[in-house]
Amino acid sequence: MDIFTAIRERRSVREFEKKEIPDEAVRKLIDALLWAPSAGNLQSRKFYFVKDLPAKQKLAGAAFGQGFVASAPLVVVACADTEWVARKYGERGRELYCIVDAACSVMCLMLSAHGLGLGSVWVGAFNESEVAKVLGLPASLKPVALVPVGYPLMTPSPPKRVPTDEAIVFV
Repeated sequence: MDIFTAIRERRSVREFEKKEIPDEAVRKLIDALLWAPSAGNLQSRKFYFVKDLPAKQKLAGAAFGQGFVASAPLVVVACADTEWVARKYGERGRELYCIVDAACSVMCLMLSAHGLGLGSVWVGAFNESEVAKVLGLPASLKPVALVPVGYPLMTPSPPKRVPTDEAIVFV
């Protein structure tokens, strides 16, 4: 799929078929995560692939009851490694770079999922400490996003975008 087509056609999907994702597709999603750019190529992020239903249900609870999280066959939890990046970039690395690293990886994941015929959605509304507890995260890992992934039951309509002149400034 052409990258520009993928960018324009990708949608946030919150309803999934009860169908497993093939291992080959999961490997491609992993590749997308790992090849994303990162500050200083430190790759200061870690990903948890959650397929276990009780764990997904706990994550849905940590996401303030967003039940669709548990309905996806896979939930990818993207975490920023705050200590790894701080070794080189100090506080700016801890507060910004590692979060951007995780975010870049998630966007690559979501575009790749779309290219594979899968749907996904970025879930940012969750209790960090509860997610950390569910996954047994060390203190150095900060959960940045929960990304439910699966075959979409339906494709949502395109959302409105702000006009170009409101979003873009040429200098």
